[in-house]
Amino acid sequence: MPALLEDFKKRGWLSEERYTEQIVHARKGKFGSLRVAHELREHGVAEELISKAVAEVKTDEVANARAIHRKKYKAPPANREEWAKQARFLQSRGFGFDVIKQVLRDDPDEDF
Repeated sequence: MPALLEDFKKRGWLSEERYTEQIVHARKGKFGSLRVAHELREHGVAEELISKAVAEVKTDEVANARAIHRKKYKAPPANREEWAKQARFLQSRGFGFDVIKQVLRDDPDEDF
């Protein structure tokens, strides 16, 4: 079996780079950079590939978090309990606290 895997690697059919690209593409719209990095680490991907993947996910992270938040919650949080609940939801999706604060802060130009 290892010979077959080596053959696939030589042909370019099996590579960590392609796997990383695929995971980033599939998870980018639903999850934050922390969750993507965690999943890649679980699968034994090299740290340099993980850092590149995280950088790619972070380019649109705030916009993705806002879209996910709007889909789940139709209105901004009205009190501390709602703020905490919505923050926990975004945190469970793998978004960092700085992104969560940007999404949940009271922006007058933000349309809900």
